[in-house]
Amino acid sequence: MTNFNHSIIRVAVWNLAGFTLPGKPVGISSNSKKAQNQAKGLALLDAEFVTLVEVAPLNYLDTLVTKLAGYGVEYQRTILPQQNGNIHIGFLHKPGIDVTNARFIPGSEGDYTGGRQAIAVDIKIGKLSATVIGVHLKSGRDRQEQLIRDSQCKVIGDYITEIQQTPGTKRRAIFLMGDFNMIPGQDVSNFHHLGGDDVMDFVSSWDLQDRFSHILEKGRANLLDGFAISRNYSTDYIKGSLRLFPMHWTMDMGRESFRKSVSDHLPFVAGFKVF
Repeated sequence: MTNFNHSIIRVAVWNLAGFTLPGKPVGISSNSKKAQNQAKGLALLDAEFVTLVEVAPLNYLDTLVTKLAGYGVEYQRTILPQQNGNIHIGFLHKPGIDVTNARFIPGSEGDYTGGRQAIAVDIKIGKLSATVIGVHLKSGRDRQEQLIRDSQCKVIGDYITEIQQTPGTKRRAIFLMGDFNMIPGQDVSNFHHLGGDDVMDFVSSWDLQDRFSHILEKGRANLLDGFAISRNYSTDYIKGSLRLFPMHWTMDMGRESFRKSVSDHLPFVAGFKVF
């Protein structure tokens, strides 16, 4: 087991924008400029654990691991193939972090026929033990899409509640992150159901200094991505540490250029104590 000689672990989440329209090539080509840019961006982010949304094709995580090694950054990867569709949710993690028990949350696609299921893993590093749940909820701003997200959020929220009512996992920290496709203050029912039995603290709604993560074609942006922690037992979260990582600035790009050549989302990163 590799020693992890740090006092904190940085946990990040990023949507890679691997979605493509039907009839077009699925995902991001391994030899594309976009793949190289994403590897460079992840190297600059340099988080110890990263939840990645819209991974496509399934082996694209292997592409990133190889390219990141070229920057001197070593990662391992964990991913499961979605039962429906061609875009997946996966995890990159540095040696020294124990990642186990990857599983889908049954029924978490909700009423979205052919939709994506949330994926959970258990992580252990130092004194930190947590369940990480990666999600990619139904997109859309109309009432029907919100109702579909309600159906997804209810299942995920019930799963979180079950974890915290089960002997042996009651005190386990829970990190919930991904592309929520929810906007704070607008999708109130979505947040209510996703929080489970009032156990989740949506720190992305409170701690972020920047109020956007998704870059639209017109140059405007909004906060669709989310990061939540269990209210009572995520005491290792370093309060106020959640930040939007300005990857476009670190790569010397404007937002619109970044959208075209890297991703239409920016990552979040937060710090957790491991001592």
